[in-house]
Amino acid sequence: MKFDTPATQNPIDRMTVVGKPIERIEGQLKTTGRAKYAYEWHDDGLPYAYGYPLGAAIAKGRIRSMDVAAASRAPGVIKIVTSDGMPDLKRAKRNTAKLFGGTEINHYHQAIAVVIAETFEQARAAAHLIKVEYEEAKGAFDLEASMDGAIKPKDGEPDSAAGDFAPAFEAAAVQLDQTYTTPDQSHAMMEPHASIAAWDGDALTVWTSSQMVDWWRSDLATALDMDKEKIHIMSPFIGGGFGSKLFLRADAVLAALAARAAGRPVKVALPRPFLMNNTTHRPATIQRIRIGAGQDGKITAIAHESWSGDLKGGGPEAAVQQTRLLYSGANRMTATRLAVLDLPEGNAMRAPGEAPGLMALEVAMDEMAEKLGQDPVAFRILNDTQVDPEKPEKAFSHRDLIGCMKLGAERFGWDKRNSRPGTVQDGEWLVGMGVAAAFRNNMVMASGARVKLDREGILTVETDMTDIGTGSYTIIAQTAAEMLGLPLDRVAVNLGDSRFPVSSGSGGQWGGNSATAGVYAACVKMREAIAKALGFNADGIDFADGMVISGDRRVPLGEAVKDVPLVVEDTIEYGDISEEKQQSTFGAHFVEVGINIATGEPRIRRMLAVCAAGRILNPMTARSQVIGAMTMGVGGALSEELAVDKKRGFFVNHDLAGYEVPVHADIPHQEVIFMDETDPMSSPMKAKGVGELGLCGVAAAINNAVYNATGIRVRNYPVTLDKLIGALPQLS
Repeated sequence: MKFDTPATQNPIDRMTVVGKPIERIEGQLKTTGRAKYAYEWHDDGLPYAYGYPLGAAIAKGRIRSMDVAAASRAPGVIKIVTSDGMPDLKRAKRNTAKLFGGTEINHYHQAIAVVIAETFEQARAAAHLIKVEYEEAKGAFDLEASMDGAIKPKDGEPDSAAGDFAPAFEAAAVQLDQTYTTPDQSHAMMEPHASIAAWDGDALTVWTSSQMVDWWRSDLATALDMDKEKIHIMSPFIGGGFGSKLFLRADAVLAALAARAAGRPVKVALPRPFLMNNTTHRPATIQRIRIGAGQDGKITAIAHESWSGDLKGGGPEAAVQQTRLLYSGANRMTATRLAVLDLPEGNAMRAPGEAPGLMALEVAMDEMAEKLGQDPVAFRILNDTQVDPEKPEKAFSHRDLIGCMKLGAERFGWDKRNSRPGTVQDGEWLVGMGVAAAFRNNMVMASGARVKLDREGILTVETDMTDIGTGSYTIIAQTAAEMLGLPLDRVAVNLGDSRFPVSSGSGGQWGGNSATAGVYAACVKMREAIAKALGFNADGIDFADGMVISGDRRVPLGEAVKDVPLVVEDTIEYGDISEEKQQSTFGAHFVEVGINIATGEPRIRRMLAVCAAGRILNPMTARSQVIGAMTMGVGGALSEELAVDKKRGFFVNHDLAGYEVPVHADIPHQEVIFMDETDPMSSPMKAKGVGELGLCGVAAAINNAVYNATGIRVRNYPVTLDKLIGALPQLS
């Protein structure tokens, strides 16, 4: 189905199932432990062995020699696959960095061997017996020191300009010119990267944890130099990804190589330190923001420049993209520069670009509001725009940033905020409020689905879409139920299997909207097939309560099925809508913090998110996405930082003891409000994404609240107590 105009007479608009706060249909499987994650498929009786990876102990250089003799003689060892037998992934489209180290080592913990043994403990013990001699080379590990050599990246968003920034900024009555930094961050999801691989002749089955099943299948075929059709990927349940499981990772390839070498199924889970140093991370940024405005507060000039680093051939963190669209101003400039660093691969992490970009931009907006003597909410509202500021002829399909700001301010009690920093005290705590705008572009991707109807009137949906904890199973079931007039318990959903039609996958905030639109397209075709089977006019029928209704006739849905089930499939594809309208999601984050007067310890007291993201397909699962994102934002603001050893070139705190993420005790009251809106330009579902919007701006709102509480402006994240304690105001 081609979608290039707003859908009319859309069954989804009935909203009898879609839009309802329905509990996850797979929830009981997860809470009772019956949902099988990647490392758990051994319950099927596979005669599996264990693989344990060995990572490079240097960040740059080459391997002189590798002695596996002692490891090979260790108890339980079956085989050892070394770097000599590992593939070069240069041809794989989505791998900008080598997953494996051959003669050349590109980054610390690059996989150089995998030991296969009867037990995990035996494999791990033997891996530590491998003796490797290296020739170490000098590497670049410091972004700030590499800024002078940074270049304009070949890939990614190009630099942009409108008007004439330099003279407009120079002439502005009020000016801001500040630099902000964000650190390297880790996805740190609960489930590590894990895979089980089994060969049957020249055919390969991999049970893995992948957000994008078809991407992995294609790149695994390239890595192993085999026919894609001979690879079967299974990924029905995923214990978190945040972008690190978008792309093929070492565990899947190691498991496949190990299983082939051992002649039996092998399971490989990357240890937690490998998650930080072998897989992807959010790269650090250095961001310079300049804003010029008149005394009235209207922005006349705005510029945002960002520096980040990656391995040779990698890409930048696109931290400037929200600045192109969020606020008005006739004279503008954005630029992105990329330094070559010999650290592990930098790549997508929840809301890539906007998340770190807003950590800087929304603090700069607060600083500018203070210079102007304006309220931070009022200043943002004053500089709202309903068109792309770089392309004024292109309007937004739907934009309600002002509505989010106004409603959020009212619900949060913003009028009670004291604009004088460091003046509100509650016992031993200094108290402050902060705000930030939320922005994330709306992306859609082609997505396919297959639907089957049996004689009992049970509808089964099959698509390779994944569920990374987002509620994909449930919103897909709701979509199918709405389209065919069925109760939810008459719909079955099967996901994460490469034998099913290719979907959008989970990532970029496109998954829920795109995947349900693909199910919508398949269900439209099913409605037509049912009408034909029953001899009805497809344009004149309705579906409700498990019945097909045409005039006075009501026929049970199952009667459309004869000897074999009805089976149809279709794919939603998009026209050039994005060329006609700018599609984005918006929101506002409000936060209250307390800062301990004696220790400088920051604590979150309450949080509010107001989101404008099209039709909300399930308020319950959407709320879970947003509060999870808000919690992630707390980590980004107050604690999360991969500490770089700038001599040895690796992330030192590569486990959950040293890399500190928020826990339940850190998060008190959270409230989420969804604006009542639809966007028919986005998809037949009239929805957008919300899972990344909930993160965008959170850290800045916290930082702004810390300033309001203390009068201390922190421009280098995270906002830790050592950056506060020496300058806290002395109150009685």
